[in-house]
Amino acid sequence: MSEADVTLSHTAGPRFVAGVATSPQAIAETQALRYRIFAGEMGAEIDGGEAGLDIDHYDPYCQHLTVRETATGRLVACTRILTDDQAIRAGGFYSAGEFDLKMIDSLPGRVMEVGRTCVDAEFRNGAVIAVLWQALAEFIIKNGFDYLFGCASIGLEDGGANAHAILRQIQQKYMAESWQQVRPLNPLPVADARPADKAPRLPPLLKAYFSLGAKACGEPYWDREFNCADVFVLLNVTDLHPRYARHFLDRSKIEEKTLVAGRA
Repeated sequence: MSEADVTLSHTAGPRFVAGVATSPQAIAETQALRYRIFAGEMGAEIDGGEAGLDIDHYDPYCQHLTVRETATGRLVACTRILTDDQAIRAGGFYSAGEFDLKMIDSLPGRVMEVGRTCVDAEFRNGAVIAVLWQALAEFIIKNGFDYLFGCASIGLEDGGANAHAILRQIQQKYMAESWQQVRPLNPLPVADARPADKAPRLPPLLKAYFSLGAKACGEPYWDREFNCADVFVLLNVTDLHPRYARHFLDRSKIEEKTLVAGRA
């Protein structure tokens, strides 16, 4: 474990351990991993300079969750959290550049945004994602948040046919109620429906969000810079899947929040 990370409780496993990057060096590690994946793998247009870092205006206001290989200390996954109070200091949430967030402003209780999530190509397995999501669950509960939201991307490398097949699957199984939907500022163009030979596979991050208990909130945003469709997802903490919640949640508190919010 890096001395530049603070270890989170209950999130350590035999192979991986979650933490929060606290030093400039540890945060730079997360930015380097992001650059390697977003620019190197996805071909995103990121001005990372000679250092090869993905840095933006929001980083100083975020908490940077990390997952490291226990034996080597190698950073294998990361995500960043922008809380509601820090978003005020940052000038708003990152997602506001892609979606109309009036719905988020109307939610009762505290909200937090998750973004820039990435996993090293050699470690894209259920174990790493489970550790990262367990860390998120711990952060949500211990800091008293009521909602988590963020964007998950679907690549458009084939022109969008696979993305639209995935979006149809999301529409059928994972869509939020109409009152919880947001409007994309640059909608993905509609494509002719083409029957797929087999059911499309959800991208790992989207699959992880849905396994957590999140719902998709309407039509995706067309991100030309990253050549992808961004799906806005929202998690009500009362819907947090039991396998993530059982170590941290008092069920009576969940019931109390449900009564206050007036929605399940």
